[in-house]
Amino acid sequence: MANEAAIDAKPGPWMAAGGLARWLLGAFSLVGGLTWALFTVHGPTAAVDLTVGVVLAAAGLVLLMPHRIRLPRRLTALAMSGFAVAGTAAGLVALTVRTVRTGSAYVYVEDRGWPFAWAQRGGIADDPATGQRLARAASWAVDAVSLATDALLWAYAGMLVVVITVLVRRRRP
Repeated sequence: MANEAAIDAKPGPWMAAGGLARWLLGAFSLVGGLTWALFTVHGPTAAVDLTVGVVLAAAGLVLLMPHRIRLPRRLTALAMSGFAVAGTAAGLVALTVRTVRTGSAYVYVEDRGWPFAWAQRGGIADDPATGQRLARAASWAVDAVSLATDALLWAYAGMLVVVITVLVRRRRP
């Protein structure tokens, strides 16, 4: 009897707010992923950009259609959290170095983070070697928006791994 009453009860305001947040995040992720893939696929990092767009769009679809696939909440939360932390931390291994000459000065910049660089340091000098030495002595600056986007992308990757696992298990006899 208690279970039947709980099923017939209307969802509370927090449940409705959570559903709205999930729908908005799913819609923005789907549109953002498709737009990302369309606008960046012709750039120098086309494979990475296409992958980012596909992950965003696929995660957006999953968030928009909870009635099509039921994900185990605890496992999904653990996978998303673990992937967000591990993927963002592993992305620090990727180092991009740029040396740019501007007039009589050289700018040496180091970026870390993958697929979005979110930690940078740099130096400006009259020659490249001094610029590199100054950059190595400088402290790292963190771009919070790129860090959050990177973590969200890795969390979505974790959610998609759970989705694939659930779908494979569902098809087994």
